[in-house]
Amino acid sequence: MIEAQGLTKSIDTGTHRVEILRGIDLDVPAGQFLAIMGPSGSGKSTLLGLLAGLDTPTRGRILLDGTDITGLAEDELAVIRGRKVGFVFQSYQLIPTLTAEENVLLPMELAGDDGMSRARELLENVGLLDRRDHYPVQLSGGEQQRVALARAFAMRPPILMADEPTGNLDSANGRLVLDLLLGLNRREHATLLLVTHEQELAERADRRIMLRDGLIVSDEMQAHD
Repeated sequence: MIEAQGLTKSIDTGTHRVEILRGIDLDVPAGQFLAIMGPSGSGKSTLLGLLAGLDTPTRGRILLDGTDITGLAEDELAVIRGRKVGFVFQSYQLIPTLTAEENVLLPMELAGDDGMSRARELLENVGLLDRRDHYPVQLSGGEQQRVALARAFAMRPPILMADEPTGNLDSANGRLVLDLLLGLNRREHATLLLVTHEQELAERADRRIMLRDGLIVSDEMQAHD
């Protein structure tokens, strides 16, 4: 479902070059739940952004569901992201002038779909159907992240990526959001890539990779009862 070959990312500060990723090879099969871990500055979020097509690598290739996205123009990338990738951000990224329902509807409206029944189904799945007419400012952080989860699944993407989705939440809301994320993911049969620093969360994944200094230093499959 996802393949990265020789992925590097560097930035030029004007005085020196900073190597963020230093040659990542990664294959993620369809349906796998992969947790990406590592200390701050190891390149976790950069890797996720590259795999989602939100950023471009300095070198290397990325294939999403068989499509080589390396070097595509932004409008082409936007089409592929809209069809293939749902993304959940730590900071929710809801549009403040839209209600919860309108935020979930937005990806479907952009694709020309009438998604009202789908939006309401997803809001019901995350326990917020009765809050569908509320704006983000009227919702708690946990509720905003639940709306963001519903929006990420709106187009039934084959790939879901989440960057520290519980990082801004207290432990109770974090567990609720994680349970909803994994439940929706099982229901929708998506491949899930999750950046996290939380050991308890990572232990629920099928597979865990550890990044350090822009390199994968461990790659382990995990057995579950």
